[in-house]
Amino acid sequence: MLTCQRDLFDLPRDRAYLNAAFMGPLPASVVAAGQAGVAAKARPWEVKIDAFFDPVDKARSLYAGLTGADAEGIAVVPSASYGIAVAAANLTLERGQRILVLEEQFPSNLYPWRKKAAREGGEMLTIARRADGNWTRAVLEQLDNRVGIVALPQAHWSDGCLLDLERIGAACRSSGAALVIDGTQSFGAMPFDTAKVDPDFAVAATYKWMLGPYSMGFLYVAPRHRDGQPLEEGWICREGSRDFSRLVDYTDVMDTGARRFDVGERSNFALMPMAIAAMELMSAWTPTAISAYGEHLTDRIVTETEVLGCTAPVKGIRSPHLLGLRLPEGVAVGPLAARLGEAKVSLSVRGSRLRVSPHVYNDDEDVDRLIEVLSDALKGG
Repeated sequence: MLTCQRDLFDLPRDRAYLNAAFMGPLPASVVAAGQAGVAAKARPWEVKIDAFFDPVDKARSLYAGLTGADAEGIAVVPSASYGIAVAAANLTLERGQRILVLEEQFPSNLYPWRKKAAREGGEMLTIARRADGNWTRAVLEQLDNRVGIVALPQAHWSDGCLLDLERIGAACRSSGAALVIDGTQSFGAMPFDTAKVDPDFAVAATYKWMLGPYSMGFLYVAPRHRDGQPLEEGWICREGSRDFSRLVDYTDVMDTGARRFDVGERSNFALMPMAIAAMELMSAWTPTAISAYGEHLTDRIVTETEVLGCTAPVKGIRSPHLLGLRLPEGVAVGPLAARLGEAKVSLSVRGSRLRVSPHVYNDDEDVDRLIEVLSDALKGG
């Protein structure tokens, strides 16, 4: 069992930060890596050509190891929306075909699909939230040969309800639909096996559960799409780009694997070292252990708030790390969230729910503080 890693972070003991789904704090080693990268840029005569390439390939390998992918299939992107845009540009949609999304899905995994449907004569199919929170069943019931693209998360960003992507992936392959995944709210915090799910594209930003920098992310591209069209025509994504003396020997031959989809200036000398340092920590902990650690905390929160009249998705439906907590009837979520903030308990409000999202730096003392404030407020204190 993983133990609390709070000592690796700059978290005051009087702050219960239960809000990784908003933004993960940076571990001290990640901050140091970023500072070293900025300092290196101050002395550019010391920067070697290999610095444009080797750290990026190391990052591909680390991310692939965390998500059960092959490193050749990983592209460097600046955001989830960039990765979704790559997917939208490389998937075909026949006139009249549907693009399936979830009700209240995160906008980055919605807007590109609405535009694609409008441009190519397709339709948007929005799956309604079920009372039992079972998104998997709801998706499978609507997934037929009229659906051309399925765009989903692994865990819904507002309440943490899970989707069984292995079952959905198999159903997509059977019906001929492409599968695109935004894993920003789950990758790193729980296991994901790319080989078993077999998505066409899967992207995650690093600044939440992966405890990395903002403006950095990674995109998995399935082998069947690796000869596709990138959003940019970058020089560094071309064959022979390590030889700076021959960059004007222009070539249309792209580098191998998913590198053609890399964002320009992918070698960012501050952000890339930070992403690497964060993924080295995540790899040492493992997503499986992180998931079990988070589940210990969220299970306790569910159990101890149930007696206060709060409700949450049932075990097996809810994710281990991200919890949408519904308050008793008649209790306004806004004032309660403000009260929690005054007590230095950090979480988010999403719709009518309190979204609680602990990570490896949280412990039972943080949960105690959350329960204490909720108990006091809901019992009329």
